Amino acid sequence: MKLDRTDIKILYELQKNGRITNVELADLVHLSPSPCLMRVKRLQAEGYIEGYSAQINLGKLGQTLTVFTEITLKNHRQVDFARFLAVVDKIDQVIECHLVSGGYDYLVKFVTAGIGEYQTIMERLTDMEIGIDKYFSFVVLKSPIVKSHLPLTSLFPV
Repeated sequence: MKLDRTDIKILYELQKNGRITNVELADLVHLSPSPCLMRVKRLQAEGYIEGYSAQINLGKLGQTLTVFTEITLKNHRQVDFARFLAVVDKIDQVIECHLVSGGYDYLVKFVTAGIGEYQTIMERLTDMEIGIDKYFSFVVLKSPIVKSHLPLTSLFPV
């Protein structure tokens, strides 16, 4: 399925507000409601829209700690990467994990209840012998800019 400019606009608007009504969405992308709904259903069926979720205000729930961790593995065979990912994927506090180029292998984002929980997780990971050589932790003090949407209309100007 090839996407056109209107499809990209629909995706862009839906990622900003997944609860928008079809009528409001149709107005924003300059379509009538029926064709707009058909496009949304097609985008869902083709897998461009994977789901919808609520954005939670963690500050309202209580105090949390966000930590970015650079992790370097001892060995770099495919089996080493797979073993590491199999374990890390099961940790609820791991919000993101990126294989990166540069001076380390993975950049992992943790959200924990506090420094004690983060330390316990890292001690458990290093004790498990899953190939971690070293890691560096960066505690987030403040997040003045956090965007939940991607600049789709700039990335894919059809």
